Amino acid sequence: MTDRPSHLPERLALLPNAEAAEFLTEGLLTGREDVQSLKLNRVTEPLPHTDRRGELLPVRDLAEDAMAYCRAGGLKATQADAWLAPRLHAALRLTRREAADPGFWNYLSLGVAPDYVIWRHLSDTKVAADRFRGQYHKQSFARLWWAAELFRDGSDYSPVVTACANQDIMNTALRMSVINHRPTAQAIVRLVAKSVITTGREVNALMGAVNASAATLMYDVIAPDVERESRPLLDWIAEAEYARQVSRQELPTGPEEEPAPELSVSALVDYFSDLFADAPVRGRGLGLEAGEEGA
Repeated sequence: MTDRPSHLPERLALLPNAEAAEFLTEGLLTGREDVQSLKLNRVTEPLPHTDRRGELLPVRDLAEDAMAYCRAGGLKATQADAWLAPRLHAALRLTRREAADPGFWNYLSLGVAPDYVIWRHLSDTKVAADRFRGQYHKQSFARLWWAAELFRDGSDYSPVVTACANQDIMNTALRMSVINHRPTAQAIVRLVAKSVITTGREVNALMGAVNASAATLMYDVIAPDVERESRPLLDWIAEAEYARQVSRQELPTGPEEEPAPELSVSALVDYFSDLFADAPVRGRGLGLEAGEEGA
């Protein structure tokens, strides 16, 4: 099985898409080979900053601890998402512009923790190449960071745990533009937390209805969000220079941004509940949807 890279530099780096493609061999995707880490690190580019956020070891340790967390508890690999997403987000402290660079995520998956990607995403005999180098909602680490960014409620990561514990939210909702509206994201998580939505088919039905409704109804009009300030995020990033290691036992704290307005979230919870009541759910009432889970 693919192992920890034999060469781990002190700092993270960027691995452009063209260079990353060279390392996506059949042997790696089937978990039979290791990444040629010395060769890989010769074609990387340095990060545009030199602060502590670029240290490699904290990210490597998080990946190892996520695997250990699941193994110790007898959990499925999919259950690592809810544990790792908020902690990865808090450890990296990226801006959205920095997180939009695919080279950063390419390096995490190929240069830092390819063994984690294989462990988490190996299905049958092979891992899809886009788990190493792919779009933000598919790539192994990018999907976790963006889930944490889009589902956190200000500094509170608990909604992220709820969202990432449901693979259908990760696979369906994450790629939809409506999730960029914070009250929408929080309302969806709240419906899951209240067990109004409990199965994969129900999540997909709800997201289809929410997305279709957004074509004719502007959610930011009926459920406005507060204007977001850049200062709390910048202060949080600056604090990385003296911040302690991300806790493994307790959820970390994100930037001290104002949470989504409660009135807006509550309004959308009611509205989405009505949408869901009328949404077609395959097998509803027949007991066919029980026990489903995505990957």
